[in-house]
Amino acid sequence: MWSWKQYPSRMRGGLIAALDVGSSKVCCAIAQVQGGGSFEILGFAQQLSNGVKAGVVIDMEEVITSIVNAVHGAEKMAGVTIRDVIVSVNGSQLKSVNSAVELNVSGHPINDMDIHKVLLQAKVVQTDPSLQVLHTFPTGYILDEAKGIRDPRRMSGDRLSVNIHTLLGKSNSLYNVSTCVARSHLDVVSLVAASYASGLACLVEDEMELGVILIDMGGSTTSFAVFHEGQLRYTECIPIGGMHVTMDIARCFSTTLIHAERLKTLYGSTTHSVADDREMIVVPLVGERRGEGTNQMPRSALVSVIKPRIEEIFEYVRDRLIKAGVDPFLGRRVVLTGGASQLAGVREVATLILGKNIRLGKPIHLTSHELSHNPSFSTCAGLLSYGETEHMAYLQTRPQTRSKRAVMQVTSLFKKIW
Repeated sequence: MWSWKQYPSRMRGGLIAALDVGSSKVCCAIAQVQGGGSFEILGFAQQLSNGVKAGVVIDMEEVITSIVNAVHGAEKMAGVTIRDVIVSVNGSQLKSVNSAVELNVSGHPINDMDIHKVLLQAKVVQTDPSLQVLHTFPTGYILDEAKGIRDPRRMSGDRLSVNIHTLLGKSNSLYNVSTCVARSHLDVVSLVAASYASGLACLVEDEMELGVILIDMGGSTTSFAVFHEGQLRYTECIPIGGMHVTMDIARCFSTTLIHAERLKTLYGSTTHSVADDREMIVVPLVGERRGEGTNQMPRSALVSVIKPRIEEIFEYVRDRLIKAGVDPFLGRRVVLTGGASQLAGVREVATLILGKNIRLGKPIHLTSHELSHNPSFSTCAGLLSYGETEHMAYLQTRPQTRSKRAVMQVTSLFKKIW
């Protein structure tokens, strides 16, 4: 079974590089850790992505070209050369699994090594060679018959049961992404689920604690993640995104994809207004010379094409959440992010279909950079937040011996989760 290796020690200089390989764009950000949960963006660049569809690599050469150009642009702005990157993964190949693990802890108070053994045991439980573990989160502890324990360390008992949420990815898909990165002369530090990264970038602690759904509306996918009690509970991805809206416009009005995207950006909305029937839009026809073949239509016709597709996306999300049975974890809070979330009226449609309070999410841990103003870059910003946490964990473990280092890493994870 293929797997990648994580090298948090390579971030010892405090330099973090994030690589978001999406269906519509590939972007790279380089940051310097400043401590206290903050970092400074040194370089950023993005390129169009033509080799990824629905989160899956379909053309390696196209992906490699986009990665190389994006990384080169970020390196040039930052004035540094990077080798190691934290990479996002997305698509229907991601799978959430909940399991329970028991450990005999009689004879001594529970310590960090016991927690470490439980996490390792959870990974061993996963035996399907076609799947690879991405993230593991303890979601609840039971000591003997006492439930609801949040921190069992230093407590005494006989049997420690742990409910664990594991996020898996298809090994072949992860291998293809990693191969593209390797052929771009870079090493993968970590593979991180895009929806999880977006949650780290856009959600505040109270939202994660009380229960929230993070919906990341990308180019050809819409991924969603459920957070409760400060941790990830469930994630899934559907193969529909903003590009499908663009293709609907192109087909209905016989125009090119470029002009369809422009119409969506300038005039698109999911809600009708009283002026829509009077406002006329000029649509260049596909195959015609510039300026010779055009058509006119009311703005209401454009809205009539966009609205059903956006409704379909949120109906899919609603149905998947119900099927997964995660509603008991949730409050009445949804955060929308991603490029397609910027379309006018999306928030109102989401409110109507999901029946929850909606807000638009942007990276909240950045204050003075382009990434902080655009929800399209939420995943990239979240990768930096993930890398900053890994870097701080490394600093905590650096003076320790090899055996103590593993325990300290678990302690850092434990503090982060709770």
